[in-house]
Amino acid sequence: MPDVYYRPNTMEIRSNMRGRILAVDDQPDELELVDSILRDEGFVTETAGDGIEALQKLQRYRPDLIVVDASMPRMNGFTFCETLRRNPATATIPVIMLTGLRSHFDRLNAFAHGANVYLTKPFAVEELVAKVNELLQLSQSL
Repeated sequence: MPDVYYRPNTMEIRSNMRGRILAVDDQPDELELVDSILRDEGFVTETAGDGIEALQKLQRYRPDLIVVDASMPRMNGFTFCETLRRNPATATIPVIMLTGLRSHFDRLNAFAHGANVYLTKPFAVEELVAKVNELLQLSQSL
């Protein structure tokens, strides 16, 4: 039996949910994969196709953690992280940057813009889940 379910027309979530996660990626297949993995782990998820859409969703959806790609149109993951960190209402939300960019410069750039964790694609499902759990535990203990 899944840890999370929705009641028809009420969108009520069972009280034992593991956390709310916003996944952001412009590649539908990648976004669907990350979303599916996180839902299978019992997380409540919301998705966005780029940084601008993600910022709009943050106005009504308060996630406990964000998984974001670096390379996206309109607003990339670096700018998204920087914008997130500048807003006091969202500054403390943990961010995992999950990207195909592999250079040392890109990794440092992600941290400089506010990412907490940097994972590269292709990624190990177990590593993504471990990092999500780790960041959620850290943020809940603060």
